[in-house]
Amino acid sequence: MKKLELHWRILIGMVLGLLFGYAMTQVFWGADFVKDWIKPLGSIFIKLLKLIAIPLILASLIKGISDLKDISKFKQIGLRTIVIYIITTVVAISIGLLIVNITNPGDGISKETITRLTETYANDSGVQAKIAEATKQQSSGPLQFLEDMVPDNAFAALSNNKMMLQVIFFAIFLGISMLLIGEKKAKPLKDFFDSINEVVLKMVDLIMLTAPVAVFALLANVVVSSNDPDLLLALLKYVGVVVTGLLLMIVFYLFLVSVYTKKNPFWFLKQISPAQLLAFSTSSSAATLPVTMERVEEHIGVDKEVSSFVLPVGATINMDGTSLYQAVAAVFIAQALSFDLTFADQLTIVLTALLASIGSAAVPGAGMVMLVIVLESIGFPAEKLAIGLALIFAVDRPLDMCRTVVNVTGDATVSMLVAKSVGKLHKPQPKEWDDHLEEVI
Repeated sequence: MKKLELHWRILIGMVLGLLFGYAMTQVFWGADFVKDWIKPLGSIFIKLLKLIAIPLILASLIKGISDLKDISKFKQIGLRTIVIYIITTVVAISIGLLIVNITNPGDGISKETITRLTETYANDSGVQAKIAEATKQQSSGPLQFLEDMVPDNAFAALSNNKMMLQVIFFAIFLGISMLLIGEKKAKPLKDFFDSINEVVLKMVDLIMLTAPVAVFALLANVVVSSNDPDLLLALLKYVGVVVTGLLLMIVFYLFLVSVYTKKNPFWFLKQISPAQLLAFSTSSSAATLPVTMERVEEHIGVDKEVSSFVLPVGATINMDGTSLYQAVAAVFIAQALSFDLTFADQLTIVLTALLASIGSAAVPGAGMVMLVIVLESIGFPAEKLAIGLALIFAVDRPLDMCRTVVNVTGDATVSMLVAKSVGKLHKPQPKEWDDHLEEVI
């Protein structure tokens, strides 16, 4: 019998997780059971993905750069990557602003709902933490993000997943230095990182064997820890606007894939779907990165010297889904709290959301920090910030899951576009976890 493809197994795990989570909400002991016995399975899976993220980025990026015969090619790849990421982010923000201004979801929120949401979430520790983090980021200088990219201790950067840009900087610096000392002297180090890269990719294959069970656990926990369903229904129009914008962004990606790379967009979706489903389950571009790299390289055919740069950078600075959400959320809050926005304010939202996305961490909840920065950039009253965040806090987690899917899809799309532009898009060569099993048994 033909083995069921990975994306179908993950999808089945997600559906069963949602049904199981709902069933557990119907019994008084259900939430505690899921928290104690089911949630750890998902947490272990995410830890495993994070465990291999930095070794994979380091080995893959160094291998990709050291394989280049002409260093000017790296300049081409880097420049095209940044330009395309900026363009797609501006498109995402523009789509968000267009839809939210047409539909006006904030006008349908009653004062009673605003009062109830404020009482429930305004003093929540999560909301206050997001405001504090945004204030900290705003107090930094204009070139702080460049300063933060350069590590003062390579081993400290390699030990912290939140320092992804520092790891990328170190890997690029090391890879270019290896090119400059000549192929003969660099060969031992290059062989070492080549071997690490192959081992870590095999670890990805092994970890993905547990993906269906992991997403079952993650989704079940999301359901049992969800908030008041009445409040969620009150925000349904806002959720609909965000999700519609995100779907339009996916359509935009498929259009680019079809027109520029001449690939079937549905084939592209099928190949990247395991990474998309994991992004939805984990709400983290960084945690999904090892899987995204494996799918893009082996199943789509993007050369490693392109994917090893484009994807880690994208997971850190390319937040199309999150940026679209910023635009919708900022205007929604302004509409609900009767804060008038001028055309200049909306342009400010575009610019601020673009800049904030570059410095945003690829972790769950980073979008809320960005939102505070966007709101303050348009002069939103400081005393109403907590109320504004409280309005959308109830639905932030499910929307975070959706926008992470768009973030990951955008990274994969840009890697294809860049690869095609430099002649590095080839026939896919997928590998299985048991390719060499017969050699060791």
